[in-house]
Amino acid sequence: MLKGKSAVVTGSTSGIGLGVAKALAGAGVNVTINGFGDKAAIETERAGLEKFGVKAAYSAADMTKPDDIAGMIRTAEKTFGSVDILVNNAGIQHVAPIEEFPIDKWNQIIAINLVAAFHTIRAAVPGMKARKWGRIINTASAHSLVASPFKAAYVTAKHGLTGLTKTVALELATFGVTVNCISPGYVWTPLVEKQIPDTMKARGMTEEQVKNDVLLAAQPTKQFVTIDQVASLALYLCGDEAAQITGANLSIDGGWTAQ
Repeated sequence: MLKGKSAVVTGSTSGIGLGVAKALAGAGVNVTINGFGDKAAIETERAGLEKFGVKAAYSAADMTKPDDIAGMIRTAEKTFGSVDILVNNAGIQHVAPIEEFPIDKWNQIIAINLVAAFHTIRAAVPGMKARKWGRIINTASAHSLVASPFKAAYVTAKHGLTGLTKTVALELATFGVTVNCISPGYVWTPLVEKQIPDTMKARGMTEEQVKNDVLLAAQPTKQFVTIDQVASLALYLCGDEAAQITGANLSIDGGWTAQ
């Protein structure tokens, strides 16, 4: 059903985004990945996607620049003939008390985590409406539903992303286009793994204490969500079985937001 369709996945040179790109490629979807990182490493990942028998491209579009974003969508449409699936996954984080929160960090987080999704959706929707089919998936967070201290910009952006998702879902409800959020809790990624030694040192804790008492304190299962679990949910939302799921915010957080 998805074979031959094309996707753009932002923030996909590593972590969750790359996992979603791999899941889509495995289902026969041509994929444009996007993000920053080592050029050689990115090329290795791009080429790896083509081992699934699909075409894969890379866009270096800066998610803080509207013209870059629109250009990325136009290029993907020209390269593959369409953008049928859009996954807004790009995101950054900064932690600080509100009175000390750097203004440039606030602006950057809002731009990448929220405003970029508006620009990608705005550019991709005309083609989806014309074809009467599309899937838009926004990677939100447990912080789209609940707050944590010292994360003003991130929580604000993720709450905003939920509102954008619901609004666009209503606008596109009769065009065969679904729009949903996936809201993970803590996901086991290389980025999270790299934080553990520093946290052990700073707090005088063991690795297990850091995992259970710091990182997983909010998740009742005391287990990390895996990249593959998030990618599998995204892939499901692209299928015909999920055609009546739209405007939803789907939690995958080990029970975090059930509390």
